[in-house]
Amino acid sequence: MSTRTDLPGPVAGSAEVPQDAPLPLRDDLVGRTPYGAPQVHDAVQLNVNENPYPPSESLVADLGAAVAEAARTLNRYPDREATALRTELAAYLSRRTGVPLGVEQVWAANGSNEVLQQVCQAFGGPGRVALGFEPSYSMHPILASGTSTGWVSERRAEDFTLSAEQVVTAVERHAPSITFLTSPNNPTGTVVPLEVVEAVCRASTGVVVVDEAYAEFAASPSAVTLLERHPRLLVTRTMSKAFALAGARVGYLASSPAVIDALRLVRLPYHLSALTQAAARVALAHADELLGTVAAVCEQRDHIVDVLRAAGLQVVPTEANFLLFGPFDDPPAVWQALLDRGVLVRDVSSGPGLAGWLRVNAGTPDETTSFLNALREVIR
Repeated sequence: MSTRTDLPGPVAGSAEVPQDAPLPLRDDLVGRTPYGAPQVHDAVQLNVNENPYPPSESLVADLGAAVAEAARTLNRYPDREATALRTELAAYLSRRTGVPLGVEQVWAANGSNEVLQQVCQAFGGPGRVALGFEPSYSMHPILASGTSTGWVSERRAEDFTLSAEQVVTAVERHAPSITFLTSPNNPTGTVVPLEVVEAVCRASTGVVVVDEAYAEFAASPSAVTLLERHPRLLVTRTMSKAFALAGARVGYLASSPAVIDALRLVRLPYHLSALTQAAARVALAHADELLGTVAAVCEQRDHIVDVLRAAGLQVVPTEANFLLFGPFDDPPAVWQALLDRGVLVRDVSSGPGLAGWLRVNAGTPDETTSFLNALREVIR
């Protein structure tokens, strides 16, 4: 056996890099912690705004059949345009809002978070700014940071509402490439009136994103009704909440065809799996059944509001499936005391403008009873 003697050796004067050297993490990510909420599976889970009602047996059977059929061709890539799913999403939104929409006006991805990330990739980036009105959805600044988009925020009014004058002034001050409005707003449950959305659209040279993740629980009209007049308006939604499809990770967006074409430039190849597309289409076929739980969830939400207010607590008016309640002198202690009694809510008190507040989402009647009984013991 011969020995190779012509392989290059160490370069003269070079030093081997220590294997325990720090990772070359981006400077703006150093010291940060990942987004996430506690997961305690043996507790009553009322902290992440899920729909508490699982799919029916008939829906599960149809899901199984559709996934099995899709599995027959898993050796092939899925439809990268998700055309059938987007067509059915457009039909669903048209029925819900009364606005005729075509497949060319709808986009879909893995949860509304991926949709929002693609928006930041397409319209944000270095040297550009995204604007939000806090407190609001905490993923918006995270997505901006992840795409090297600058983040600026303005504080909501004391009652967590927004006025047209306030948002227009902020847009004129910051000249954002992306403006985020969340309606109903997470974590407050408040809605943004359409006249405020229109004022932002008229004042902005960038895109305006209305995050409607909880729209099915709201009585207020959707910003989809404004799309025809405002081609830079983007309305994002999810199937994780009202559709009780959180485990499937499906989100979507309605906008002008030009916006949809822009998102194609940044989407990953074949980003939405065949199995995900199949599951979402089955859920849309069962839309009436799935959305039949919305009234029950809202009934529990309103019951919680009434009981908490009767107990002397403040509750922010909400059109979502959750509510913000308090204020407490020590919200983490109240959160822990509830968890000790088997109920998991969300401690949002460290967020901007949220000192003293906790958030709870509506559950089944049994879950609501568990929460209210535990809270009575805690605040007694």
